[in-house]
Amino acid sequence: MPRRARAEPTQPLFGDTVGADAPLAARMRPRTLDEFVGQPHLVGEEGALTRVVKPGHRPSLVLWGPPGSGKTTLARLLADRAGGTWRQLSAVTSGVADIRALVADAKALRDAGGATIAFIDELHRFNKSQQDALLPHVEDGTISLIGATTENPYYEINSPLLSRMRVYRLEPLDADALGEIVDRALADGERGLAGRVRLGAEGRATILDLAGGDARTALNILEASAAVLDDGAEITPEGAAEAAQQRLLAYDRVGDQHYEAASAFIKSMRGNDPDAALYWCASMVAAGEDPTFIARRIVIAASEDVGNADPRALQVAVAAMQAVEMIGLPEAQYALAQAAAYVASAPKSNRAGAAYFAALAEVEEHGRLPVPLHLRPSSHRRLAREQGYGRGYLYPHDYDDADVDQQYLPDALAGRVFYEPSDEGLELKIGERLQRLRRQRLESQR
Repeated sequence: MPRRARAEPTQPLFGDTVGADAPLAARMRPRTLDEFVGQPHLVGEEGALTRVVKPGHRPSLVLWGPPGSGKTTLARLLADRAGGTWRQLSAVTSGVADIRALVADAKALRDAGGATIAFIDELHRFNKSQQDALLPHVEDGTISLIGATTENPYYEINSPLLSRMRVYRLEPLDADALGEIVDRALADGERGLAGRVRLGAEGRATILDLAGGDARTALNILEASAAVLDDGAEITPEGAAEAAQQRLLAYDRVGDQHYEAASAFIKSMRGNDPDAALYWCASMVAAGEDPTFIARRIVIAASEDVGNADPRALQVAVAAMQAVEMIGLPEAQYALAQAAAYVASAPKSNRAGAAYFAALAEVEEHGRLPVPLHLRPSSHRRLAREQGYGRGYLYPHDYDDADVDQQYLPDALAGRVFYEPSDEGLELKIGERLQRLRRQRLESQR
């Protein structure tokens, strides 16, 4: 196989020119930290990175955030602020050989009195051996490493490497930041679209909405909208929507977006908010989530959060899961919507689950205690009869209310109460019945 090309520095760091035919997002890339928009918690006057990265100080760090939040741009601006030779690799196309070549160049530069700042895009895509190859050189300062990742670094980056770096989280850009970026592109006569098109308030709002917190997407939509218009024409909401074609949902079925959306969905059902539950359900379906995964979450919520306050919730949830498995999308969306709305709207009780785990804690602490003799099965075996298996068992159906005062727990736990029904929904009636039976048993002992 041909050897991969070495990472090459950009000389000077921001002297590389971007052609007029480059995408608008590339042309409008900030050239200084003062031009950088968004992430004030990191690069504002008191931002974490503003305080940490100083001229001559080159800490190794991870920039973690969604696409279009400014990770690569911020890395280059920080490198410029700290000073040093910039080297860049992409973990998608590079391997251990590329890392070794980069390190060899960095050692030579260090011997000559220089310093290397190595930027690795999509750092989470490096496997364990590739990440391990970086470790000693980050540790001894041969390179200062800046990694960019869209995935949670605490899951995707090896602990030894991560322990030598600081993690900084970038957030999706809010409407104000996106608006400033779009306005700047419209006003810039050198790199942007000044005098080329006009953008009204409605068209601007549409672009910001479709961008979903992604600056690159916002500029791409702006550029595509302008490309089909005559000079001086106005970008309309319809034109922006047509240029965007379809909103690209930021969602990874095995990444943070998957778990965040699922968490919001479950908590909305638990919190009695069917509107939010339906929104998060729809967002997962639209992003391509496996509908059986969504259905299983509804089943879990039906037992964990609704429980005996409304036992029908579990029936509805299980029926929806079966419907999803039998008919699939798109028709299964109706079953998912019905079940999610029902579970979210139902009275809530977690008492059954709490009682189970309280009982489980007893088992884990003391082991499985002996079954009382009268509850053990009767047997034709002589030894069992002699030991008294089944002797004294009272058949509840022979008594009023199909109930009789009789010990069912192990002797060491006799009288212990695990399940205490709530006052919600049907569980209120369950609790009233249990209280009545307990009173009757006490009276029968007198």
